[in-house]
This record gives sequence, C-alpha cells and structure tokens, in this order.
Amino acid sequence: MNSHQTIHAIVTGGASGLGLATAQAIINAHGKVAMLDINESAGKQAVKELGNNALFIKVDVTHEKQVDEAVAEAVKQFGYINLAVNCAGVAPSQRVLGKDALMATDDFARTININLTATFCVCRAAANAMQHNTPRQDSERGVIINTASIAAFDGQIGQAAYSASKGGIASMTLPLAREFARFGIRVVTIAPGLFKTPLFDKLPEKAINALAESIPFPKRIGYPDEFADLVLHIFNNRMFNGEVIRLDGALRM
Repeated sequence: MNSHQTIHAIVTGGASGLGLATAQAIINAHGKVAMLDINESAGKQAVKELGNNALFIKVDVTHEKQVDEAVAEAVKQFGYINLAVNCAGVAPSQRVLGKDALMATDDFARTININLTATFCVCRAAANAMQHNTPRQDSERGVIINTASIAAFDGQIGQAAYSASKGGIASMTLPLAREFARFGIRVVTIAPGLFKTPLFDKLPEKAINALAESIPFPKRIGYPDEFADLVLHIFNNRMFNGEVIRLDGALRM
C-alpha cells in the first residue's frame, strides 16, 4: 500500500457531485487538487470551502488545448500530478425513434464527445505529465481513474447515446492500462449505479424512493463520498489496474 504518498490530483467535473466529493476526500487525505470544470461560480465556491490546497481551473474538457493547458498549470502549481479522476459528463435521455422526430446524430455525437472523447483527452494529457514523475514503490508514477456507469452494461430505453459513451470508457480501460504499464501508470474505471448528484436534485422524492427500491442492498441511492472513498482506495491499492469496478449495491437495471 502507498497510503503515505501525497496525492496531487486533477479532477474533472470537480465543482459538483462525484467530482466535488472526490476533491473533498483528497483534501481530507492531506492532498492537493485542481478542479477542472466549466462552471466558474461553482468552482470558485468549492475552492473557498476546500481551502488553500484546492485550485480551480475553468476548462471545457471537449477542447484539447484547454485540457493540455490545465494539466500543465496543475503540474506547475503542485510540482507534479499523480492522480487524474474523470468525473465530467452528461446524462441525456432520448429515444432514437421519438414521438415527433428522430434523434439527431449530432445529439448522439455530442454525448460521445463530452463523455468519451473528453475522457480520452484528459487521459492522454495526464499520462503525458505522469510519465515524467519520479517513480515510487513498484516503479509507480501515477493513477488514472475514469467514470463509466452501469448503463455501459445495463442500458435502458432512451440511453443509446449515454450507454455507448460509457461503454466506450469501460472498453478503453484495459488497452490504456496495458499501454501505460511500462511508465508505471495504472488505469481503472468505476461504474457507479444510482448516486445522489445534481442530476438527481431535479427528481421528486417519490421518484428517488422508487429508484432506491430497485437496489437490492443497501436500499438507497449512493452517496458521493462512497464514490470518493473508492477513488482513494484504488489510488492506494496497486493491484487495481485495467479493471472496471461496479459500485451499485448489486443493482441490475
């Protein structure tokens, strides 16, 4: 275990939901975190709450140049980064054969771009920075953790684009882990089930309770800090590599 190692992280989607909980957990573990997010007001508020070891960088993760510059800025501020967590994403729901119109291919492509292509973009920039780190125990130089979804495997009606984007994240986990192995960089993906994020804030309590009822155990929606706890465990346990981990209370949709 390498729990003694100080975490210097970038977290996309770090201003809210799973990303914010992850940033908080890293700060609590005496690490430093750069939150990459498009929401400037939420990002600045998060830095106020998290303190001096937190940094906000406004980034559109679909823009390669912005991502490269943000990673370079994090390295400049922290000296190095040894953890990258991809939490940024969208979760649209739309039938392909809609009542009034066909789903536009552009809508499908937008979801792929934000969820999958942007995740790849951050992976490449983070791995590029990490390969120059001083190797630690087991010659490790860094860890990349991506966020898929159980929809990658159990997609529902209306989730064609979302499931495809998350399935892509799951599928690139092993090839990236294999490629980056010679640099001592691990790649792991978490596939959460139903978690309390800003997406859930729009749902009435009755709907949330109904969803919770479908989870075998525990019969509730997951808490963001449970996701964050797993991020820290993956960072500290080197045998986690090339794996997609379901975090879903045994839910099969």
